[in-house]
Amino acid sequence: MAAKDDFGRAGEDRAALHLSTHGYRVLDRNWRCSQGEIDIVAETAGTICVVEVKTRRSIAFGHPFDAVDDRKRERLWRLGYAWCRTHPELAGNRMLRLEVIGIVGPDPVDAVLEHLMDLR
Repeated sequence: MAAKDDFGRAGEDRAALHLSTHGYRVLDRNWRCSQGEIDIVAETAGTICVVEVKTRRSIAFGHPFDAVDDRKRERLWRLGYAWCRTHPELAGNRMLRLEVIGIVGPDPVDAVLEHLMDLR
């Protein structure tokens, strides 16, 4: 299990770096509450972004984006609102949106990264 955790953590590190280099400010990582966990909370252009990161070694069992179904999106919205309620000093009165970063390859450091913004 540790190898899987390390692989996922490396993917999240890569995603956070990707966001930072594209003008996002990472506000929180692996934020947890009783409802679940948000991988990354970031801010860009006045919008708070809840970012789900899915890292896979291959697409043999489907594309990473396939794992973010309607049920997962609903949970991410709830988590995003919960994060905003507990961080009013950072969230303010900003818009909230969902994003997904999918990373596919044997090593997350140089794997293919796809970023889906404004997930509804």
